Amino acid sequence: MTAASPPEVLRAPLVVEFPFTRSLGPVQSAFLTGLREGVVLGVRASDGRVVVPPAEYDPVTAEEVRELVEVAPTGTVTTWAWNAEPRPQQPLGTPFAWVLVRLDGADTAILHALDAPGPDAVSTGMRVRVRWAAPAERTGAITDIACFEPHDGDGPDGGPAPHDGVFDDPVTGIVAEARLDYTYSPGRAQTAYINALSERRTVGERCPSCHKVYVPPRGACPTCGVATTDRVEVGPAGTVTTFCIVNIKARNLDIEVPYVYAHIALDGAGLALHGRIGGIPYDQVRMGLRVEPVWTDGGRYPDHYRPTGEPDADYDAYKELL
Repeated sequence: MTAASPPEVLRAPLVVEFPFTRSLGPVQSAFLTGLREGVVLGVRASDGRVVVPPAEYDPVTAEEVRELVEVAPTGTVTTWAWNAEPRPQQPLGTPFAWVLVRLDGADTAILHALDAPGPDAVSTGMRVRVRWAAPAERTGAITDIACFEPHDGDGPDGGPAPHDGVFDDPVTGIVAEARLDYTYSPGRAQTAYINALSERRTVGERCPSCHKVYVPPRGACPTCGVATTDRVEVGPAGTVTTFCIVNIKARNLDIEVPYVYAHIALDGAGLALHGRIGGIPYDQVRMGLRVEPVWTDGGRYPDHYRPTGEPDADYDAYKELL
């Protein structure tokens, strides 16, 4: 007789993305507009160093800085790392090096990609130059520098040149698209919890030391630091321990405001989980209200919780779960 294999741990690809919008002050506006025009600008700090990319405030004194200077599009690699498997949206679609480049005339380094045939072609101290994106493709962003490329020439004569930072049609704001792709696994404990929810059961795990029942389970007791392997079915009813009234409608959530979101201590659980309260006017929800889950057809988790009609729980029965 063979032992039954353990249930498969759940996995799911997830994407977190949002547009980050910010306005630009005079220094950052000049820097990004300069990139659009094929010019690299830095700022001179109080100690005389030229900072590229420019900072809006002095790194030594924290005072606002405004003295812009133009530096060369050539420079020296100060350190690097090879990227053998470029990801979507990275500067180059073929393997490349991430490099820190100290541009001629600057005292700090800028991070960007270096187009090189392989890691053997990259070294600290090598000379590089900016490869600009095509003029029609430049929008006033760091991507206006398409990448760096190897350069055989020496540095330019003279130091950084003063620049007034004035351009036609300056860039005054940017929208940065932030995105994170990853594969999430809830682990053994929460896989069992999720699978039980699909059967309209709520299952937690008990700590063998303090005996608290965690819902959702975490696989280990955060207080005692020991594994929680004893599974316990709790609920289905529970008690509202505390709550908030939501007055702002969330995007892609088909729920009319105002509505109530609450912490609910299910019977037998050692801490509260959260859920939406329905079936009762929002201004009648209260601490101690007894509620039960409401499932929709095909739902894998409770859609909301509604009053059971029981008398409210005594405060002493749930005060430790607030």
